[in-house]
Amino acid sequence: MYVCVCNAVTERHIGRAVSEGAKTLRDLRNTLGVAGECGRCACCARDCLRSALAEQTSTATPSDIGLVPSFSFATEAT
Repeated sequence: MYVCVCNAVTERHIGRAVSEGAKTLRDLRNTLGVAGECGRCACCARDCLRSALAEQTSTATPSDIGLVPSFSFATEAT
């Protein structure tokens, strides 16, 4: 679906921008031109951004977000 008609930006473009590091509407404006012309797409773009960020977070592995499992192999001294 087209989100920004002025700049021909789709949901897929926003998803790709998020996967490349976009986290705010300002990031989308700088990279894709979203909400830079008439501004009518700002609400829809923000919703798509939130959805893409949520999807990215739900599909991330622990190592993707900087979490590494901690295993303790310590044994008790008897």
